[in-house]
Amino acid sequence: MTMTFAIDEINRNTNLLPNVTLGYSLYDNCYKLQIGFRAAMSLISGQEEQFILDKTCVGTPPVIGIVGDSSSTSSIAISSVIGSYSVPMVSHFATCSCLSNRQKFPSFFRTIPSDAFQVQAMIRLLTRFGWSWAGLLVSDDDYGLHAARSFQSDLAHSGGGCLAYLEVLPWSNDPDELRRIVDVMKKSTARVVIVFAHESYMMNLMEEVVKQNVTGLQWMASEAWTASTVLQTPDFMAYLAGTLGIAIRRGEIPGFKEFLLQIHPDIDQNNGYRNTMVSQFWEFTFKCKFTPPPAGWVEAGGAVCTGQENLEDVATELLDVSDLRPEYNVYKAVYALAYALDDMLQCEPGRGPFSGHSCGSLKRLEPWQLVYYLEKVNFTTTFGDQVSFDENGDALAIYDVMNWLWLPDGRTKVQNVGEVKRSAFKGEELTIDEDKIFWNFESKKPPRSVCSESCPPGTRMARKKGEPVCCFDCILCSEGKISNGTDAMECTSCPEDFWSSPQRDHCVPKKTEFLSYHEPLGIGLTAASLLGTCMCAVVMGIFIYHHSTPIVRANNSELSFQLLLSLKLCFLCSLLFIGRPRLWTCQLRHAAFGISFVLCVSCILVKTMVVLAVFKASKPGGGASLKWFGVLQQRGIVIVLTSVQAAVCTAWIVSASPAPHKNTQYYNDKIVYECAVGSTVGFAVLLGYIGSLALLSFLIAFIARNLPDSFNEAKLITFSMLIFCAVWVAFVPAYISSPGKYADAVEVFAILASSFGLLVALFGPKCYIILLRPERNTRKAIMGREIQT
Repeated sequence: MTMTFAIDEINRNTNLLPNVTLGYSLYDNCYKLQIGFRAAMSLISGQEEQFILDKTCVGTPPVIGIVGDSSSTSSIAISSVIGSYSVPMVSHFATCSCLSNRQKFPSFFRTIPSDAFQVQAMIRLLTRFGWSWAGLLVSDDDYGLHAARSFQSDLAHSGGGCLAYLEVLPWSNDPDELRRIVDVMKKSTARVVIVFAHESYMMNLMEEVVKQNVTGLQWMASEAWTASTVLQTPDFMAYLAGTLGIAIRRGEIPGFKEFLLQIHPDIDQNNGYRNTMVSQFWEFTFKCKFTPPPAGWVEAGGAVCTGQENLEDVATELLDVSDLRPEYNVYKAVYALAYALDDMLQCEPGRGPFSGHSCGSLKRLEPWQLVYYLEKVNFTTTFGDQVSFDENGDALAIYDVMNWLWLPDGRTKVQNVGEVKRSAFKGEELTIDEDKIFWNFESKKPPRSVCSESCPPGTRMARKKGEPVCCFDCILCSEGKISNGTDAMECTSCPEDFWSSPQRDHCVPKKTEFLSYHEPLGIGLTAASLLGTCMCAVVMGIFIYHHSTPIVRANNSELSFQLLLSLKLCFLCSLLFIGRPRLWTCQLRHAAFGISFVLCVSCILVKTMVVLAVFKASKPGGGASLKWFGVLQQRGIVIVLTSVQAAVCTAWIVSASPAPHKNTQYYNDKIVYECAVGSTVGFAVLLGYIGSLALLSFLIAFIARNLPDSFNEAKLITFSMLIFCAVWVAFVPAYISSPGKYADAVEVFAILASSFGLLVALFGPKCYIILLRPERNTRKAIMGREIQT
C-alpha cells in the first residue's frame, strides 16, 4: 500500500513528472525465491499479462524499474539476472553487504543501509558498553552468512572484541541442532548474544532457550527482528526484555493514514476477482466473506462483506503509521525511481550525458539510461531525510537504536534510545541515551561481558595460547618498564635517568648516589679528615712553640714543618672526594691528592737521605757527604720531585680531564654520580710515582734502621713507610671491586689511613717527649743515649 500511495502522490504532483503517469504491478512472492524470480523475469520479458489482475491498460507499458525484493537471497538471484539487462532494481529491505558489489550487481540500489554498516553499528554498541566478548548467531542464508563474515573481519580489524562462538541457526526446526547451540550459549562466559536472523529463526531458537531456561543474557538484534512483534510474548519477554537492536530509520509519510482509510475492495473488483490482497485484508479485518461466501458460512453465523465497512471502527496494525520503517524505505525507493525518470526527461537535446550528447526518452527508453540517473539522484523527503546513492548503490547509512522495554503491567514497548550514522568527516557516529535503556538484570546496569578483565596500568597483556586475543593474562611489567594505560600490549622502557615506580605505572627519577656529607659514612670521613687536619695544626703549633728545643732542632725542623704542611694538605684533599661530583672537584681531587702525597713522601725521602748522610759524615773522612744535603739542596730536591708530579697531573688534566659521570651500570634503579678518571694511564702514573717514591724512602730507611740511637728517626720512617705502602697496596683491589660511592670512600679511607699513619709514626714519639718527658728533651740526654749506645 505504501508503493500505491507513493505512485498516487507522484501522479498528483504537477512538479514531478508532469504529463507522465506512473503505473505499477504488485506481486506477492510469498517469501519464496521461485515466485519472486518468476515475477521479475516476466516483467523484463514482456509477459506481465500472466500476472496482472487488472487489465484495463492497453498495450505493454515500459518497465522502468523494480522495487524490491525484501529478501537478500531473492535480491541476489533477481539482480544478478536483470543486471545483465541493466534494469534498475531498488530494494527496501535487502541488506546483504554482497549486493554492494557493482561488478556483479551493476543495476542494484537500495534505500536501506548495507549489513556492512549494520555490523559496524553493532561493533560501536559493543565498544560503547565495553562488551569485548560476545556470541554470534546467524541464519543459514545469504543474509546471515555474509553478516558473519563481515562481523568476523570488522571485529578483528577494529580490535574491539572477539567472538566467543559463532553458530549458524538451522533453516528448519531442528531440535537437536538448536539444543546443541543453546548448550554452547549456556557454557560460554559471554553474556552478550548477537543474532543476525529473521524472526522465523528466532522463534525456533527462543523456544529452546525457554525450555532450557537460559537467563542472564543481553540480546542484540539485527534489523531483521528488532521490531518483530511475534517475539514480544510474555514467555519470551522474560528472556528478551532489555534487548538492544538496530532498526531501520523511522520516517513519516504525510497523508498516508488518510489514504489507507479510503481503501475499499470495490476499487479492486472491477475485474470480478475476489482473491486480491485488499479483499483478503478486508475479510481478515472484518471477519466476513465476500459473495458468494463459502458453503455453510452464513448458516454458521458468518457475516457477508459489503465493501462499505468503516476501517476507523476496527483496531488494525494497518492504520498504525507511527512507526514506519520498511514502509518508509519503500516510499523512498519509489520516489528515487520517479526523480531519476524526471531528471532524464528534463534533459535538453544536444546536452545529454549519452553518446553524441543525446538524451533518453520514454519512446526509446533504455533501462541503463535510468541507471545512470539513479546514480546521480539526490532529493529530500517531506520528513527531511536526504536520499542519494553512493558508488555502490547504497543509501545514506543511518540506523535507529532500539530497546525492548518490559512494562510493569506486562506490556512491551520498543523504544528508540539513539541512532548511529555514518558521516563523511567523522565516520560512524553513535548517539545514545543510556538513561532510557531498560536492562533486564537485577543491577539495572549493563552486564560485564569480557573473556579477561582489563589489565590495569603497570601490567601488560599476555595472550593465552590457543585462545582468542581477548583472552589473556595480566603480567606485571619488569623493572625499568611501565604501562600507564589499561590493556597495554607492551611495557615501555623508562628514559635513562628514570626508573619504574613500585606499581610500574609511571616513571620516577632514579635515586642519585654519591658520597654525601649528609650520610653517616660521609660524616665520619669528613670528621676524620678535619681531625687529622687539626692534629697536624696542633703538632705544628707544638713544634713552633718548642722550635728551640734539641729534639726539634735535631730532627731537621724545616723538613718537619714541610712534612706537617703536606700532611695537612693530604687530610684536606680527602674532602674533595665527598659531595656531588663537579668538574672542578673531579679535576682537583686527584691532582691535589697526588701533589700532596708526593710533597709528603719527598720530605720523608729527603729526611731519610739526610739522616744517612749525617751518619756517614760522623765517621772519619765522611764530611764531604753533607755538602750535597744542605738546606738549599733539600728544598731543591723536594721542589723537583713535587714538580714532576705536578707535570703529570697537568698533562693528565689537559689530555683527558677527569669529569663528572652518571653511571647507570652499577644499579638499575640508581644513578651513581662519580668522577670518570678520563685517562687510566694518567691515574696509574700518578699512583705509580707516589709508590716509587714511597718504596725508595722505605728502602733507604730500612738500610738506616740500625744506625746509633741518636739517629733513630730512620726506624720511625721505616715503620711509617711500611704502614703507607701496606695501605696503598690494599687500596688497589679494594678500589677496583667497590661500586659507586664506595670506591670514593675507599680512596678517602686510604688517604686518611696513610696520613694518620705517617703523622702518628713520625711525630707521635717526638710530641710524647716534648709534652710528657721534657727531661729527655735536652742535648745532654740525647748525647747521653748516644754515649750509652
